Amino acid sequence: MLRVLLIADSTRDVSLLEDGLRRAGYEVIEVAANAAALLDRIAATQPDVIIIDSESPTRDTLEMLAFVNARQPRPIVVFTEDRDNKTIQAALKAGVTAYIVAGMQPDRLQPILDVAVARFEQDRALREELKSTQDRLAERKVIERAKGVVMKQKGVGEEEAYAVMRKLAMDRNKRILEIAQQIIDVSDLLA
Repeated sequence: MLRVLLIADSTRDVSLLEDGLRRAGYEVIEVAANAAALLDRIAATQPDVIIIDSESPTRDTLEMLAFVNARQPRPIVVFTEDRDNKTIQAALKAGVTAYIVAGMQPDRLQPILDVAVARFEQDRALREELKSTQDRLAERKVIERAKGVVMKQKGVGEEEAYAVMRKLAMDRNKRILEIAQQIIDVSDLLA
């Protein structure tokens, strides 16, 4: 059962939405009057999904959602009446997973939330893959730079420099990245 934090960021009554969520099998853990202090609410309640009912998401709400997306990412669904393309783009940039215009029908809740959660998980996997690739590239750059230092200092070729670094890493029971960083640090110190 998904735990839902419901934000009533409009003058509309959200009791129909809250009731529809409960009947669809979701646990509504809190209904908040606005998105202020959203990070604190998330830390306290640990929701699986955040749903916002808003006539039109304000700049402050979208900024808060961007903070949430950066620090405590969760699937975020916005029900709104605002069809403005700029608002939609700003909401997606802030991390909104599903932006639903023209109200909420209770029978649509489950498929909307299922798609929002699936899209969020897909985006999370892509972000993790991107970060992993960036980390590997950064590590590779450090190793290549250290290899250049060893080549220059020892007057050896690329393969021999890498072999020296690899042997040093094995002898000291360290990762080659750690050895490479130490080589660069000493080189910078002596430069």
